[in-house]
Amino acid sequence: MTIWPDTRLCQLLDIEHPIIQAPMAGASTAEMAAVVGNAGGMGSLGCAMMDADGVLAVAAKTRELSNCALNLNFFCHKVPVADDTRARAARTRLQPWFDKLDAGDMPDVTESNFPFNAQICEAVLEASPKVASFHFGLPDADLVQKLKDAGIIILSSATTAAEARWLENHGADAIIAQGAEAGGHNGWFLPRTGEVAGTMALVPRVVDAVDCPVIAAGGIADGRGIAAAFALGAAGVQIGTAFLATPESAVSDIHKQTLAAATGDDTQFSQAFSGRDARTIVNDYARDMADVKDWPDFPLMNTVTAPLRAASAKAGLPDTVSLWAGQGAGLVKAGTTREVFETLVKQAKVALGK
Repeated sequence: MTIWPDTRLCQLLDIEHPIIQAPMAGASTAEMAAVVGNAGGMGSLGCAMMDADGVLAVAAKTRELSNCALNLNFFCHKVPVADDTRARAARTRLQPWFDKLDAGDMPDVTESNFPFNAQICEAVLEASPKVASFHFGLPDADLVQKLKDAGIIILSSATTAAEARWLENHGADAIIAQGAEAGGHNGWFLPRTGEVAGTMALVPRVVDAVDCPVIAAGGIADGRGIAAAFALGAAGVQIGTAFLATPESAVSDIHKQTLAAATGDDTQFSQAFSGRDARTIVNDYARDMADVKDWPDFPLMNTVTAPLRAASAKAGLPDTVSLWAGQGAGLVKAGTTREVFETLVKQAKVALGK
């Protein structure tokens, strides 16, 4: 007998527990995804920074460790428009930080991370995961259809009810309702007039807006949050921050150390790392650039800030590392991916009264 009050997501994804380990590009690993899959959840790989060969390699590595359901995640951002004025201004702002950290020559402000395309789609079809998930909308309709024709389940993130309806109407099989509390990049993709809603307000609105299963994300880092998501009408959760400090996480040691000391009250949205809002633990660089809003288009800034982030991490300093973390950071406990996952299930069982 299952402990879960809604089993639609478990049935859709062929998993025992409706807990998705968030993809987290740059942090998730084959080892992390395999452990979660073997424990009964949905393991995920953040493939947004990879080319087709990289996708195939990491998927194959995961398959060597687990034959369970796997989620490959990609970005569907708009192609950036080069702006020389913004590029020069960004380089001027960053030069003192390059000098301070002895980070070498600053790269040009150019595109090095690309949205999901036909070549990547062919790699996904070859890898044949259970799930392909997306951030910032969905790929072109013909690519979505190719994935669906191959029997691959489609997930994507919504930050409003309107985005959720759009995703369902364009092929998504389940919707990730991502609240403002979530770490890393916020997934909004349709025009909006106000701030991103918190998970508590967003999830029930999305549940009411669509017929497919809804996955709650943002600020959920223990079993109480999982139980609350079900009370709001979700059929499962996506959790990232709780797995960031595990040995299987690929983030730097200083990122893990900073996360261990975080309270959850010390995060902010920052555009200064990638050119788009992403929630990070506050550090000197994010604080220094907090008022700047005219960065080059996402993801051009990723190229120019990469040496800064690497130099800071190598030096064991949090100064310019993109310390992605959600507001659930203060709830994170030390442990392996397996221990974290099993604790989440046990806590949820108690919170659900099972």
